[in-house]
Amino acid sequence: MKKPSQFEIVCIILVIAAFVFLFGRSILREEKVTFMPQEPKPPFPYLQEYITFENPRAKIKLAGTLTLPAGEGNFPAVILISGGGPSDRNVESMGHKPFLVIADHLTRNGIAVLRFDDRGVKLSQGDYLSATSADFADDVESAIGYLKTRKEINSRQIGLAGHSEGGLIAPIVAARSQDVAFVIMLAGPGIPGDSSILLQMAVLQRVRKYPEGQIQHAQAVFGGVLNIVKHSSDRTILRERLKQYINANLDSLAAFTSDSASLAQARTTVIKNFSSVWTQFLVKWNPAPTLEKVTCPILALIGEKDYQVPAREHFSGIRRAAQKSGNKNVKLVELPNLNHLFQNSKTGGPEEYYKTAETFSPVALAEMTNWILQTTH
Repeated sequence: MKKPSQFEIVCIILVIAAFVFLFGRSILREEKVTFMPQEPKPPFPYLQEYITFENPRAKIKLAGTLTLPAGEGNFPAVILISGGGPSDRNVESMGHKPFLVIADHLTRNGIAVLRFDDRGVKLSQGDYLSATSADFADDVESAIGYLKTRKEINSRQIGLAGHSEGGLIAPIVAARSQDVAFVIMLAGPGIPGDSSILLQMAVLQRVRKYPEGQIQHAQAVFGGVLNIVKHSSDRTILRERLKQYINANLDSLAAFTSDSASLAQARTTVIKNFSSVWTQFLVKWNPAPTLEKVTCPILALIGEKDYQVPAREHFSGIRRAAQKSGNKNVKLVELPNLNHLFQNSKTGGPEEYYKTAETFSPVALAEMTNWILQTTH
């Protein structure tokens, strides 16, 4: 087995990096493609308006962009919800702007789109680092309230489309609001957060052909980390328990690397990140009870080569929830060759995220568009 790269050390030993991949975008920033053929350029055949709306519960204003199809109409609308990590309205990362591409495509096809900067990012007020998925759900619900004031929008056809953690947030909003007409889960989770992390970790290690014994040992070690998080509520006590556990167990993963500096960094990183309020919420979150309360149509898309949210296990969780709730309007689609970011991929590994010029698969765009139009007509 070849010696792992520094990235692989971070991805495999620092499970928090895998956690970021699961609920957000890649942290890679090294190489970029500079030509993005899908990025739309003006002039646009639709209206574009910069707007703000208020979240009264958090007492903050959020800033975004509303795109409206040209001409008169009472249009269906979609609110785009970003994945983990502070994002602007375009979810710009590694040179790509996926939400700009999605919004452009949908609006050209007669669907209004609202996308906005996360709280605390660019023009939006608030503090991102102190927020959880539940807080972001409040932001989305406030966006719905704003769209309901717009005469151009059909208030009975407002839907949500969330990527990764956004695919967790969308059902939270839909479960408690009758104003949500449909939900699109783009690589959204269907199984509990702790199970998701361990599954992703094992899948990535198997892709890199690590011995099964080492994989199972890593599962046991980080399973212990997750168990501590799940059963803790006091952050001070949690940090101390994590410190004791990590100091006692992390060195046993040295079979993955001889890099002592990486192991030292691992201690600090795991303790810091797994004691954050955001991470605690996601580790403890089970999407099933919420999905069981969603009565509106659901479209769930996952790429065949998505190793952050593997389709088989997560679709099984979504399917079980739909069966329990009796929601018969749930469509699950596994898209061939696509990775977690819905790019065509050779391996599906996160190292490919920044190497491709494709921002978002045209097949996935068409699947979303056709389903929304069928659902709202």
